[in-house]
Amino acid sequence: MSARRIRGRTLAAWVGALGAIAGSHALAAEPAKDVAQGEQVYARWCVHCHAAGRGNPGTESLQVKYRGNVPAVLLERTDLTPEAVKQFVRQGILSMPPFRKTEITDAELAALAAYMTKPAAR
Repeated sequence: MSARRIRGRTLAAWVGALGAIAGSHALAAEPAKDVAQGEQVYARWCVHCHAAGRGNPGTESLQVKYRGNVPAVLLERTDLTPEAVKQFVRQGILSMPPFRKTEITDAELAALAAYMTKPAAR
């Protein structure tokens, strides 16, 4: 094999490796972006009912429902899954109304679910 061919293959291998590293970095950045967007969605639509303290109907309702056996503040929960968050948001539950796609888009809902179920949110 000629030196030129070896250099070409070596260069191709380096370019491929750098592309894989850059691609994995971009993939790692996406979840962080989703969580940041999810925090914004939570602040706009959810915090008014689900924040800690008195006067928050969602939190008070969950306190009554679970009698302190499960945290009433949603961001303190460790048992929520992204699928459950999406289901509750789209279908509503008890006094919580369903949210339409014109209010919370599917992308925003996915970001909200990522934010609410990430370990640091708890």
